[in-house]
Amino acid sequence: MKNTERIAALLFGAIFVGLSVMITLETLLRKLFSTSLQGVDELGGYALAIGSTIAFTLALLDRNHIRIDLIHRRVPAGGRAALNLLSALLLAALAAVLCWMAWIVIFETLDYGSRAQTPWATPLIYPQSAWFAGLLLFALCALTLAGRALWLLLGGRGAEFTREFSPRGLNEELQQELADLARRNGSQALAVEPASTKTASKVSEVAS
Repeated sequence: MKNTERIAALLFGAIFVGLSVMITLETLLRKLFSTSLQGVDELGGYALAIGSTIAFTLALLDRNHIRIDLIHRRVPAGGRAALNLLSALLLAALAAVLCWMAWIVIFETLDYGSRAQTPWATPLIYPQSAWFAGLLLFALCALTLAGRALWLLLGGRGAEFTREFSPRGLNEELQQELADLARRNGSQALAVEPASTKTASKVSEVAS
């Protein structure tokens, strides 16, 4: 999954770096030569649609999808495990439904030979295929993680299941931020201590 996450992140970045280059070129052409490529806004829409599907996968693999844990924190361990499993299964079901609906759109586009109502008149099958590929990746990852959640629970590996499928806690988020900050500064990651004052002092030390 780490390789998938890295490749998806690189692809996500490449899409929006490419879009920023096109926007810069469009701005220069309009300013200096009073002309236009006529389609950068169209490319922006495609980039947003395709980039969003890739972001679904990145958020899934890094456990960044928003979860309301108001009840989660107040139930016993067995209840939390059930909620975590339900979350994984429902997300996998949602991803599968999105993928199926996208396939229906692809089928209709092929059937009608649809083109964009823009100066470029782009055949929609091309951007929609990339959009569908992003949703398919999201669905495959979500189904894989749902299967892993079931496998861990049925195998009696409750601690590992809790670590991988529970909502991210405050300490875990702080640990990741400290690790990212330390990596940018070329130093080793710092451990997050429960006491907020100690955590704040360590953040200050790294930032300075």
